[in-house]
Amino acid sequence: MPEGVFVHGNGLCESASVGSGTRVWAFAHVLPGAVVGRDCNICDGAYVEGGAVIGDRVTVKNQVMIFEGVTIEDDVFLGPGVIFTNDFSPRAFIKKHGADLDTTTVRRGATLGAGVVVVCRTTIGEYAFIGAGAVVTRDVPAHAFVVGNPARVLGWACECGQRLPNDLTCSCGKSWMTSDGALGRREVSL
Repeated sequence: MPEGVFVHGNGLCESASVGSGTRVWAFAHVLPGAVVGRDCNICDGAYVEGGAVIGDRVTVKNQVMIFEGVTIEDDVFLGPGVIFTNDFSPRAFIKKHGADLDTTTVRRGATLGAGVVVVCRTTIGEYAFIGAGAVVTRDVPAHAFVVGNPARVLGWACECGQRLPNDLTCSCGKSWMTSDGALGRREVSL
């Protein structure tokens, strides 16, 4: 076990690539070949397959399933029961591994609410906010606020996690603007 990693007595961490400060709780399973960054929280019943990559300071709540080919960048929150897929055309009699599997990327700071399902071949942008129960079937832009099945953009989310009002000024003090379907910081002149 790497130094500085806590594994609950009923947890199982078989990977040698887990960063210091990471906690693996009861009934969670981190397989050999998985990469988990520093200061992560892998909660009860989570499953991290070999070939999955998790960045630093990621929260993986209870019953999350992260399979080979999934990359989670730094500071991501995965709510309870989030499920990732890694095969767009699965058949039980066709065994796929490594490069034969499809990939998914969740960019820095994104939040996925409870029960979100992410279909492979997608990228979720930085600081995107995926509402509980959504089914993500296509790429999600940075800062997008999406809900539903299939998930659709309903608005924008600030870096602090709040849904932005129509004027794109957050209660945290940050101000935003849209250009070509993307959200960017509005510079305030004094």
